[in-house]
Amino acid sequence: MTHDTDAQPRPIDLPGAGDWLAWVAGRCEGELAEARARVEQVKVATGATEVLGAWNSAQTAIANADAVSLWAEVHPDAAVRGRADELSQQVQKYVTELGQDRDLFDVFDRLAASPEAGDLEADAARVLAHTLRDFRRTGVDRDQATRDRLRELSEQGVRLSQDFGRNIREDVRSIRIAPERLAGLPDDYRAAHPADDDGLVTITTDYPDLVPFMTFGADGEARRELALAQNNVAWPANDQVLQDLLAVRRETAGLLGYSSWPDYDTEVKMIGSGQNVADFIERISVTAHERAVAELAVLLERKRVDAPGAEAVETYDSRHYSELVRREQYDVDGQVVRTYFDFERVRQGLLDVTGRLFGLEWTPVAQSEAGTWHEEVATYDVGLDGARIGRIHLDLHPREGKFKHAAQFDLVRGVAGVQLPEGVLVCNFSRGVMEHDEVVTLFHEFGHLVHHVLGGQGEWVRFSGVATEWDFVEAPSQMLEEWAWDADVLATFARDAAGETIPADLVAAMRRADQFGKGLYAAQQMSYAARSYFFHAGEHDDLTAYGDELQRRYSVFPPLEGAHMHCAFGHLDGYSSGYYTYMWSLVIAKDLFSAFDTSDMFAPAVATAYRDKVLAMGGRRDAADLVADFLGRPYSFDAWQAWLVE
Repeated sequence: MTHDTDAQPRPIDLPGAGDWLAWVAGRCEGELAEARARVEQVKVATGATEVLGAWNSAQTAIANADAVSLWAEVHPDAAVRGRADELSQQVQKYVTELGQDRDLFDVFDRLAASPEAGDLEADAARVLAHTLRDFRRTGVDRDQATRDRLRELSEQGVRLSQDFGRNIREDVRSIRIAPERLAGLPDDYRAAHPADDDGLVTITTDYPDLVPFMTFGADGEARRELALAQNNVAWPANDQVLQDLLAVRRETAGLLGYSSWPDYDTEVKMIGSGQNVADFIERISVTAHERAVAELAVLLERKRVDAPGAEAVETYDSRHYSELVRREQYDVDGQVVRTYFDFERVRQGLLDVTGRLFGLEWTPVAQSEAGTWHEEVATYDVGLDGARIGRIHLDLHPREGKFKHAAQFDLVRGVAGVQLPEGVLVCNFSRGVMEHDEVVTLFHEFGHLVHHVLGGQGEWVRFSGVATEWDFVEAPSQMLEEWAWDADVLATFARDAAGETIPADLVAAMRRADQFGKGLYAAQQMSYAARSYFFHAGEHDDLTAYGDELQRRYSVFPPLEGAHMHCAFGHLDGYSSGYYTYMWSLVIAKDLFSAFDTSDMFAPAVATAYRDKVLAMGGRRDAADLVADFLGRPYSFDAWQAWLVE
């Protein structure tokens, strides 16, 4: 299929009630054929403009084909999900072949050495530099035997990654308990979980069941049972899958000349090296430890009210007793708070807030026009200054076989004059009222979607959308969370069933209560980051035992006996050794937010500067340079450290 660069780009035509199996295959295979044709053009092109132009078209087609992985995560038809997995393997196999195509590499290598390279404009020169770096990271300059083995490892890694994710996605676990063990749960939750013919209630590990139960459920043993079920999702299947995946990554890094997978992984990230990751984990852990220990003591004191003589606060106690501390010591009752967050109002409020902040218009698209894959998906066209600049799809509720966490997926990466950016937000929120932390999560994930669309207006697909260093991509989304904590912002959409707006003093209390737990959060995040890093930094025969050791070293909560959380820790696939990214990005997010005036969260000058200097730039410059351009100085830890102790 040929891309028409003269016509005004339109959103892609999804099949709706049509034949999804045929459409998914046709879309992917057609784009792969387009990519192959464009790659052949690269090899015979005679000048820099022709070479880079054909390569941009090839990369665009590959990105379009690679989006097939979305359907493996969200499509309600298992046959479509399975076919999408197969097609995704084909795409990754082709990408691996391209990365080791010596003739193709030589084209770019010669171009870089030619006089033309010095005349390239900045973005084109960056495309060339990044392309050469990508080639070298695939081992294109190694001997044939090494290239063959790297190809085998890449294909094996794709299959293992798919197995790892599929095992998590398809393994929804549950507990069955007597109705009286729902003590403490809100009325609407209890009503939605009636007893079955055996007189028992089923609670699943899906988020809408899990989060309220772990927050409000008064039965500690029931919380332990559900936590154990959640932390044993995909056990034992993923234990060996993960070991095999780690082995593939270790061998890959070694063949490419790196001392470890983290060193290979961080070469293209802001942090720069594996040792820097280890140092960062230690720095955050040391900085947060004193506060975490003090907060743990508060939780233990409150637990002893219910369980005199208790000696420890377990992981499954954390949410519950943090909620009680906030309710009793900060006068914030989560069950009252949630009554102000009706899902439909929150979704519309989010659109209104981000529209006002970034100057965007969100126009609903009828399902008959959008051709969406499920009746609960909501679609919007995105406008800026009267022009359509993209389309988004919101798939926000759980269902069987669907991705279990929260993430933004690319459907189309935007290229100016060629195709509009389209993104899909995939979450698992309740259909009724939401917890406030779910509202915060929705703002966070929507930040990725905004970044994808605004950053998808440039010429080069290599830098389209969220194309910055991987340890920066969370920073803009974490910063957007701040708007979910502002009283004036929440007042625009947070209303209870009677139409009463959430009181400003309640929001102020929520903010004060939110200060409690920062140290616990930072410590626990570092225990996850340590698993991510140290699992990859060396070989470990027993991942459960080693994970428990890291939990004891970095978290203040003891390991959960009988749990194998690494099997359900989906980020060990996509983030590999880089889960530190969340805290690294939070450091930068707090610094970015320091430029905003908290008394005027929609001040147009700073919001527009942030939109244009950070979000709209995509990957056109290094993340550190984008931040410095916006702030007028290099990023620092100061704002994060001030936040931790406030």
